[in-house]
Amino acid sequence: MRSRYAAYAVRDGDYVWRTWHPRTRPLAVTPDPDVRWVRLVVHDVADLGADQVEFTASFERLGAPGTLHERSLFARRASRWFYVEAVTADSASS
Repeated sequence: MRSRYAAYAVRDGDYVWRTWHPRTRPLAVTPDPDVRWVRLVVHDVADLGADQVEFTASFERLGAPGTLHERSLFARRASRWFYVEAVTADSASS
């Protein structure tokens, strides 16, 4: 989770794509150049039959603050973790 956030922060779309589960990933990942990620707070990590991480990521887009709150599903494959999908999500501008 933290490595994917860091990849978004430095606009490393290739890393984000490589850590996305092949079953659910898009054809390409192109980070938005107008978004600057500024903070990550991990609220919960749970193994509920599937590994989930709940987090809030704060960002600025063209100078306006915002947040992304999500519970994400991750799967372990070949000894590596992959993002599968958002289980619940709500994004809000502050």
